[in-house]
Amino acid sequence: MKNVYDVIIRPVITEQSMEQVDIKKYVFEVAPTANKAEIKAAVEQIFDVNVRKVTTTNVPGKKKRQGAYPSGYTKTWKKAVVKLTEDSKTIEFFEGMV
Repeated sequence: MKNVYDVIIRPVITEQSMEQVDIKKYVFEVAPTANKAEIKAAVEQIFDVNVRKVTTTNVPGKKKRQGAYPSGYTKTWKKAVVKLTEDSKTIEFFEGMV
């Protein structure tokens, strides 16, 4: 098994993801090779919470241009939405962001 800090890369802090914090849904960028079981175990171990459900999606890179150079893409990454159980505590990292 991988190190848990290699599975969870960073939290995704956007307006849309912050609206879901009050229903205990949290969004993370995860390693592209991570599966749902590894993501669940990593979140439970790092934040000491109980995970109910994990959904993942691969976010494709967008085509971008800079000045006269039309070719280039942003990176492709994997996103995980983690839903906690009703009796689980919240993730304190997101508390000050709302």
